[in-house]
Parts: sequence; structure tokens; C-alpha cells
Amino acid sequence: MKKISTWALVLTAAAFLLTSCADKASDQQKKPVSVTQDEVTANKAAGEAFMAQIATQEGVGRTASGLCYRVVENGSGEVPTAHDKVIVHYRGTLIDGTVFDSSYDRGTPAVFGVSDVIPGWTEALCMMPVDSKWILYIPQQLAYGSQRVGKDILPYSAMIFEVELLGIVKD
Repeated sequence: MKKISTWALVLTAAAFLLTSCADKASDQQKKPVSVTQDEVTANKAAGEAFMAQIATQEGVGRTASGLCYRVVENGSGEVPTAHDKVIVHYRGTLIDGTVFDSSYDRGTPAVFGVSDVIPGWTEALCMMPVDSKWILYIPQQLAYGSQRVGKDILPYSAMIFEVELLGIVKD
């Protein structure tokens, strides 16, 4: 009987410790990682310098809003409107090359409304014919601006997206 009680006590203590550690890990994941004002300022300046440099490269187009893009493949299909839903494959990176999202990595194209994404995407998609592949260089004001998104996207982050417009969803 004493052996069972000892084992019950050991198992109860182990379960308590595991639950306690899991709760602490979960709490740590929920807490946003703080960023200093100096880091935010440096990130904004790096993004602005990057966008200025990209805009001067041969083969890069630039819109009045500041969106820059490079046409890798220009499709001949229909061009979506802001009211359409599209099917795309994409990879999103920060200017340092950090990949923060990729439908390629998930193995499945994404479907979303053209107006349900960041402004830089909306603007680009409304210029892209179906079957096109473009690289988008999106300045912070057409991305998430002053918002932090997840652990990787700091406030004022410029972004790079490789985008393949596979189709327009027809209802």
C-alpha cells in the first residue's frame, strides 16, 4: 500500500510540474516581445533606404503610392478588381530575407479577397493579369505601418513578396 501511495504522490507531483511548466511556456508565448524606440527608428530608416535603392533598379516599376514591383512573368489573363477573390501562391520576406509567411511552404495556394489584404497587395493585384508572377517591394505605409505583427514583423517594416496570381474565383 505504501508503494502505491508513493507512486501516486510522485505521479501527482510530476503532473503538477508539467502543467505548471506548460502554463508558463504558454504565458511567455502570449506576451509580445518588446521593441525599443531605437529599434523601431532603425527599422523604419532601413526600410526607407531599401525602397529608395530598389526604385532605382532597372526593370523595377514604381507606382505613385510608392509600391515597387518587378515583373518576372507577365500573364495574359484577366486582371482582378478590388471586389474579386483570387487564388495566389506567395512568399513574404522582410528586407533581411527572413521568411514570415509562405503558401509555397504550406503546399497550398491561398484564396482571399483582393481588398482583404494589405494595401500594397491590393494595389498590385489590381494591376496583375492572371498567370503573372511578380516580386512586390512594399513600403511600410502600404504594409502594416506602425503595427507590429507576430514576432518577426516590426513596426514600419518594408516587405518583399513573390506573388503568383493563379486565378480569380468565379462564384
